[in-house]
Amino acid sequence: MISAVATSVLKEPARPFLKWAGGKGRHLQQYQPYFPHYFDVYYEPFLGGGAIFFHLLPPQAVLMDINDELVNVYQCIRDRVEQVIGLLNHHQARHNSEYYYSVRANPTQDQIEQAARLLYLNKTCFNGLYRENSQGKFNVPMGRYKAPNICNSGLLRAASIALKTTELKVQPFDAVLNDAKTSRDFVYFDPPYHPISSTSCFTAYSRYSFNQFDQIRLRDTVVELASRGVKVMLSNSDCPFIRELYKDFFIHTIYANRAINSNAQKRGKITEVLVTSY
Repeated sequence: MISAVATSVLKEPARPFLKWAGGKGRHLQQYQPYFPHYFDVYYEPFLGGGAIFFHLLPPQAVLMDINDELVNVYQCIRDRVEQVIGLLNHHQARHNSEYYYSVRANPTQDQIEQAARLLYLNKTCFNGLYRENSQGKFNVPMGRYKAPNICNSGLLRAASIALKTTELKVQPFDAVLNDAKTSRDFVYFDPPYHPISSTSCFTAYSRYSFNQFDQIRLRDTVVELASRGVKVMLSNSDCPFIRELYKDFFIHTIYANRAINSNAQKRGKITEVLVTSY
């Protein structure tokens, strides 16, 4: 059953604290009719900004991503939020172009410093993108923000409370097969979208690319979960390849704004698909 974290203890509602390309915050109203009414455990194998998790606030959740730095941020916000806030205030007081590129060029092994670094870069980089080069180094240039809100302490504390009962794992998406096994489980997949043109190929948000073969493996994972009775929902681009992959499921059309495209004339309204097993 969907059950919200008690918000009476929060000064502001829990919501995503990261900017994330492809985040689903703007789709929530369209998604709402398709969420299952009852489930016990929520799984999200492509965590990203976590918009669906923060919308549902399920009492039990297993949140996963292959990006170890991203999972570390969530773990530190859950467990050591005040230390992260302290470091973010330090970054905010020193923010300028020279400081941004110095922080970008110097990763750290300390988990809390690493979390604060990623949050700082996320709030100040171009369009909130997460992009790495082949060596796994963050390489997004600084954005043109006059006064970026680098440390929203109220938001981070609210997120910390919402995350207290979650399990966070660094795992590939198909590892969810080890845990989700019954009709009381709900899995939401938000993978890197299959490109619909040569200019929409922003799929490698980490050092691990996501290709056509991976899309097929994902479909096979969805098929296996559905055969167990697990409730599955998946987002992806609206194209013949994806519609063919999921032709045996329910496919719903979602309308979205494309904000990131190398050709400004190709930004604007597009359609996406929302696939459900139920």
